[in-house]
Amino acid sequence: MSAATSQQPEEKTYLVGGAIRDDLLGIPPRERDWVVVGSTPEALLEKGYKQVGASFPVFLHPSTGEEYALARTERKQGHGYHGFSVDFHPGVNLEEDLARRDLTINAMARDADGRLVDPYGGKSDLEARLLRHVSPAFSEDPLRVLRVARFAARFAPLGFSVHDSTMRLMREMTASGELAHLVPERVWSEVEAAMSSAKPGVFIRILRECGALAVLLPEVDALFGVPQPAQYHPEIDTGIHVMMAMDFAARMQWPASVVFAILLHDVGKGRTDQSAWPSHVGHEPRGVPLVERVCKRLRVPGAYRDLAVMVCALHLRCHQLMEMRPSRLMALIEEADFLRRPEQLEPFLQACEADYRGRKGLEERPYPQAQRLTAAVNAARAIRARRLDTEGLDGREIGEKLRQARIEAITACGAGPAN
Repeated sequence: MSAATSQQPEEKTYLVGGAIRDDLLGIPPRERDWVVVGSTPEALLEKGYKQVGASFPVFLHPSTGEEYALARTERKQGHGYHGFSVDFHPGVNLEEDLARRDLTINAMARDADGRLVDPYGGKSDLEARLLRHVSPAFSEDPLRVLRVARFAARFAPLGFSVHDSTMRLMREMTASGELAHLVPERVWSEVEAAMSSAKPGVFIRILRECGALAVLLPEVDALFGVPQPAQYHPEIDTGIHVMMAMDFAARMQWPASVVFAILLHDVGKGRTDQSAWPSHVGHEPRGVPLVERVCKRLRVPGAYRDLAVMVCALHLRCHQLMEMRPSRLMALIEEADFLRRPEQLEPFLQACEADYRGRKGLEERPYPQAQRLTAAVNAARAIRARRLDTEGLDGREIGEKLRQARIEAITACGAGPAN
């Protein structure tokens, strides 16, 4: 880091980044970030700002709590997130700071008078609906491959696409092996954000086009080109089905945890022997250890992991429950642990419905399985051991009597055909 120059530049503050982009698109900004040019950490601290980063000169405003960063440049010196040399002396100007940003649409600023500063053509790329890198320095941070895919997913409804030159650069970055140096937490942060985007299937498509999907999620990449029976899956290709189901869930505004479960629900089909195609008997138990492997590798939070494992293991049985006897329905409820964890029922059903309806030409078909399983769970949970006559019974006998009473309650509520 360089010392302050002998002739201190005038201090100026600019609104930068996503707030400018979203404002020009007519979208309410999620947050506002600022860059301060011609200042020092000491000057901001004297004004009451609170420093929040040891490596980067980022501060919180004493009144608004918004982030203010000193203008800086970065130079790649090694692998990974910490392999950068950062320079934030007061002589770093705004254009130099904007040049280190990922995309032109994120490299704009406004001054105190509201004038747009756009040295890299971000406004014209917004109008052309293009995601284009600012400079060759884009390749210095491999996480930007995921960020571009995430922006493509977020802005897909507005018609955005990745510029050819940027896609070429992303392919080169993937081929260089740099993605292997990403820490799991940074990868997961981008994946989780993409699961909340308007078109999460686009996130997967872009990663696949540049080769990154095979590096980061090989279990999902293996699904593309794997056929399924056309009578159940008119789209045939398993990978395409997964993207369609993800986008269906996003359209329904279901949680990111549901979309992530859908992403992984069919990974077992990638392990089906080709001689059995297009059938995939047993893909659910084959997929469970793969789901667990992905979640361990990316350090996925437990709530996401648990739902993804459950959906992978039980989604086909959920589709079939309209034909289930009450005893089998009870077995499904027990395996999913819905009696102890009823909060898992709704996201499980959402993921199963997205799988069922995320198929070519079948998006509008009903999913009565959701109502039937919900009724069965409610009926079973209403039965309590203390309300039963259990005098003289041991623990095993009480458990069996309780289970039988719950099966009878499921039958009575019409949640399944009679035994």
